Amino acid sequence: MTNEPVVDFATDWDHTDPRWVQDPYPIWADLRERCPVAHTDRYGGAWFPVTHAGVTAIATDTEHFTSRTVVIGNGRPMEEAPPAPIGVAPPISSDPPFHQIARRLILPAFAPGPVRQLEPTVRALCRRLLDDLGGRAVVNGGTEYAQHIPSAVICRMLGFPESDEARFGEFVHVVLEGVNHPVDERIEEFAPIEAYFDEQIEDHRLRPREDLTSYLLNVEVAGQKLAVEHVRGTMVLILVAGIDTTWSAIGSSLWHLARHPEDLARLVEEPDLMPIAVEEFLRFYAPVTMARLVKRDADLLGCPMKEDDWILLGFPAANRDPTVFADADRFIVDRLENRHLAFGLGIHRCAGSNLARMELRVAIEEFIARYPTFTLEDPGAVTWSQGQVRGPRHLPLRVSA
Repeated sequence: MTNEPVVDFATDWDHTDPRWVQDPYPIWADLRERCPVAHTDRYGGAWFPVTHAGVTAIATDTEHFTSRTVVIGNGRPMEEAPPAPIGVAPPISSDPPFHQIARRLILPAFAPGPVRQLEPTVRALCRRLLDDLGGRAVVNGGTEYAQHIPSAVICRMLGFPESDEARFGEFVHVVLEGVNHPVDERIEEFAPIEAYFDEQIEDHRLRPREDLTSYLLNVEVAGQKLAVEHVRGTMVLILVAGIDTTWSAIGSSLWHLARHPEDLARLVEEPDLMPIAVEEFLRFYAPVTMARLVKRDADLLGCPMKEDDWILLGFPAANRDPTVFADADRFIVDRLENRHLAFGLGIHRCAGSNLARMELRVAIEEFIARYPTFTLEDPGAVTWSQGQVRGPRHLPLRVSA
C-alpha cells in the first residue's frame, strides 16, 4: 500500500514517501533550516524533530512521552494488550520503573565479554558467506551478505532452527516496513509472527537448552517467572531489531565504500583505522529512528502536541546537525570526536550496541579483505528499505579479488 505523495515535508511528512526512502538527507537539512519540528496528520498525527537538541530533549523525557510502542502505524497501542507495563516489546516498549527491570534482564547477553566470545563465530560466518559467492564478478552485498550475518547471529542466540533464517527477513518486513497498512491488515500480518514465536516458546519449554529463549523462560523477577507476553515481546525485539539494524548498517557501509574508493583504500591499507571508521559509518548512515507517544496534551518544543500523537525521533538527522558535528555532512573516515546518536540515548539506548559494533566491524573487515576494490554495478538499481530502519536491500556490487 502506498500513501499519497508528500508536497511539503514540514507540514505533511511521511517516512514511507519514495523521496524520503531514497535520500532523506536533503529533506532533513531543509527541515532543520525552516521547521526543526515537522508535523503531519498522517498516522493519526505525528511530529518529527530533526535537530540534535530536539531529539535529545524528547529521548530523555519520560514524563511527557511514553514508549508503549516504538513503531509508528495507523493505530495506537491499547493499554490492556499486551498488559501494562510490559509494552509490545520490552524493554524498548516499557516505561519506568518497569523498564529498568526488563532491561537489566537482557544486558548480560550483550555485555562485552559474551560479544567477544562470539567474534570468531561471526568472522567464520562472514568468510563462509564470501566463499559461497563463488568468485562471481557481481554480488548482492545486501541480500547475499549483509542480511545473513545478523540473522545467523540472532538465530543462534535465541536458539531458533537455522533452517528458519529465511523467514526472519519477512518478519522484519512486516514489523518495520508495513507501517502504512490499515490496522486490521497489520493485525492479520502479525498473526503468523506471533504463532511462530509461540511455537519456539513451547519447543523450548519441552526441550530447554543454553540459549537466550530458555533463559527468558526460566528467569524470575520477585520470585515470579516472566509473563508469556514479556518473553514473546523480548524475543521479537531481539530478532527484528537485532537483524534489521545491523543488516542496514553493514549494507550502508558497503554502499559508501563502493562509491568512495579513497575511503576503501585507506581501510585496506590502514586496518587499525577500522574501529574509528565504524563510528563514522554509524554516525553518517545511522539506520534507526524510534517512535514515542505523547502522554498528555502539552506545548513541547514550541509545538501543541496532543495525547497519543506520535513522535519520530530522528537520530540520523541529529547525527548531521552542524551545530554539534563539524563538517556534519561530510563522511570523515578518521573522525576522532564522534559522539553520535546511532544507538539512541536516554534509558532506551540500544542494549545491543556492543554486538552491533562487532558485527559491523568484522563484516567490513572480511569483505574488504576478500575484495580490496569494488564498485556499484548499477547505482540506479540500489533499493532502500522504508520505515524506521533504513538501509540498502538490493545492493549489486562489482567485485575483484
